[in-house]
Amino acid sequence: MHKRPQHMAHLRGSAQLATDAVIGLTDLVEAMHSRIATLPVLGSPACDERTRGITGLVYRSVRGATRRVGDRAQALLGWLDDRLAADHASQAAPLARPEREALRAALNGVLGDHLAASGNPLAIEMCFRVAGQSLPRERDALRERLPDAGPRPLILLHGLCMNDLQWQRAGHDHGLALARDAGFTPVYLHYNSGLPIAVNGHLLAQQLEQLQAVWPVPITGLTLLGHSMGGLVARSALHQAASGELGALRWPTQVSDLICLGSPHLGAPLETAGHIVTSLLSVAPYAAPLARLALLRSAGIKDLRKGDRTPLPTGPRCYAVAANLKPANAASATHLLGDGLVSVASALGQHRQAARRLQFPAAQQAVVHSTSHLGLLSSTTVYAHLIGWLRPLQD
Repeated sequence: MHKRPQHMAHLRGSAQLATDAVIGLTDLVEAMHSRIATLPVLGSPACDERTRGITGLVYRSVRGATRRVGDRAQALLGWLDDRLAADHASQAAPLARPEREALRAALNGVLGDHLAASGNPLAIEMCFRVAGQSLPRERDALRERLPDAGPRPLILLHGLCMNDLQWQRAGHDHGLALARDAGFTPVYLHYNSGLPIAVNGHLLAQQLEQLQAVWPVPITGLTLLGHSMGGLVARSALHQAASGELGALRWPTQVSDLICLGSPHLGAPLETAGHIVTSLLSVAPYAAPLARLALLRSAGIKDLRKGDRTPLPTGPRCYAVAANLKPANAASATHLLGDGLVSVASALGQHRQAARRLQFPAAQQAVVHSTSHLGLLSSTTVYAHLIGWLRPLQD
């Protein structure tokens, strides 16, 4: 019984998203209709003019009916939500279900900016979690929740379309392993990966400041471990904190290490390809309205096209791990594809232009072979690098 209100909120979010989707599809079809009717010349600017007359009335009617149905669905689901609230109030928070969490995370990765802007309950709000449960923001409650908290918290930041539970892969979790072998206290960031990276960086900077203020014991070192987009979010938080635009913050001085696993520092080729497709669709006469479909990529995904052009932070030690699908003896040309999503050069910040090259020290970077982008999360070779870099610092 105690899980039903959370499910109901997600159901309300799904109903709202479905309403938005139908209205958006109606706009798309009408734009295509108008585009064909006006017979534009090749290369003319794309236009989204509304159709007129009876045809326009039909499209307006569809939009109006959809909004009315959506409003009624939201009202009904809201009533059910209120009815179930009393039963929920006396129950403990349910453990997160991996399948539901994974689906919601993927949806946020693709449409998270829209979900947040429209107030959709499916939008993920940034928080720190352990075992899928949000951490309290008061010192006494946090001490009770993390009775074994040590002086070296390890913040793990997941990648695009993922969530904190997915650090557990193939029976391995880098965070738990580092807690066991090196005494770290792992804390997992849960965030909406569809938001702009700079927005998530801003939010992370604020939340890290709150976390260090209530941490149960004095912090001697803070380690940030980011997978894929998570590494860029960590870099963004450090950059914004260093700029002074967020005021005087204490946590940046406590960061000892930043480790990026498969982070697209120079951009992700698949997102770059998507940008090219969008540009081509926009100049084709009848396909121009279809460019909207390509533009459904969230702001977070679009940010991956160019990566992060800021230099590495100067305070912490910075490490980078890249993966290659091919074995070590494969042709070097395979490095262009890298782990299937991020090239080796991008993950290591090795730009052709010296001015854009990231200066990861040679001893603080590694390439693992026969490993995919997600395989970085369970790779024993990756973990060997992590423990080799971090455990000596504990002595």
